[in-house]
Amino acid sequence: MTTPIPQSIDVLLESRVLELGYADGTVLALPFEFLRVYSPSAEVMGHGPGQETLQTGKRCVEIVDLQTVGHYAIQPSFSDGHQSGIFTWDYLYRLGTQKDALWQEYLDRLAAAGKDRDQPMPGQKNGHPNGHTGSHSCGSGGCGGH
Repeated sequence: MTTPIPQSIDVLLESRVLELGYADGTVLALPFEFLRVYSPSAEVMGHGPGQETLQTGKRCVEIVDLQTVGHYAIQPSFSDGHQSGIFTWDYLYRLGTQKDALWQEYLDRLAAAGKDRDQPMPGQKNGHPNGHTGSHSCGSGGCGGH
């Protein structure tokens, strides 16, 4: 079976969601934080099993640019400077259709590591990628996450 190719891709800044629309009417909504945490880049995934870097402090991350890569992928640039993840149509579809299970897996990995999803990564200012301080509401729209 061939993975469907999105017919529309919308970056919804206020809700911090990337929305993918498919020909069959399916719409997959992927929060920016979720995409950042599951970036397929070597920086996040490492170069093999067990080399992953647990991502924290990404609740308020934004997509600041989105480029297509050939006819098979997109490459978002995030507000924390991360821009090396190339999200293929297959990977995006997997993320969208398995979002709840993958998000729970992320929360479980955080708990096992004794970390909080708002804990800053080393070198990250104020716990937020764009320098926000205070609560994690990220402005009036919240962060759209889970």
